[in-house]
Amino acid sequence: MPTRLLDTLLVLAVGLLAWQGVHWLAPDAVTSPAGTVARAAEMLASPRFWPHAGETAWAFALSLVFAIGGGLAIGLPLGLHRFSAEVGEPILVSLYSLPKITLYPVILLVFGLGLSAKVAFGTIHGLVPVAIFAMNGVLALPPVYARAARALRLSRWRTLAAVLAPAAVPEIVTGVRIGFSVTLLGVFIGEMFSSQRGLGFLLMNAIGLHDVPTMLAIILMVGAFAVTANAALLALEHRLHHRPA
Repeated sequence: MPTRLLDTLLVLAVGLLAWQGVHWLAPDAVTSPAGTVARAAEMLASPRFWPHAGETAWAFALSLVFAIGGGLAIGLPLGLHRFSAEVGEPILVSLYSLPKITLYPVILLVFGLGLSAKVAFGTIHGLVPVAIFAMNGVLALPPVYARAARALRLSRWRTLAAVLAPAAVPEIVTGVRIGFSVTLLGVFIGEMFSSQRGLGFLLMNAIGLHDVPTMLAIILMVGAFAVTANAALLALEHRLHHRPA
């Protein structure tokens, strides 16, 4: 059995034991792993659960498309000009360091309640990491790529689309992996604060009712999805970074 798989199983076992231990110490505050899984299975079997899951999935998919598309549209052109990148990167980092929750009242005023606000909130979380990694991916490429494009007499935008962007794919995938996680977080937070549908809405209802099994079941399902998707993206990232030159 590979060492990485053994390490993963060991971490999982330790986490489950710690979770069970917390349940024994505070049974009213934390349900057991078995109880949480049972509640998650019960929710998955309920027809009322899936419209909420579908709402979250649709909002997340739209947010991810806008975050990746917008991030590439910003980051790749900045990577073409080192001076523009030197000016743009501190601005992007400053925007990313701004607590996004402070922008939520503005988003509600602009987009109103509902799907559009959740998509906007998810997008602003994921756009900047994708832009920064795309920009740095182009900047870090060896100069031979640009020289080859000039030898072929490619235009600047043709060089970006046909030469530099494909060569920067490993760094772009890294940005997408990070953007994926924070976009999901943004959509989830958006649903918690102003939505009448979605998993975040169900979580807020459970918090209001002090329904601990439902709270932990939702967190478990969202966490399992996020960890699985992140592991797949991490494997792809590792493969791209170690592909033959």
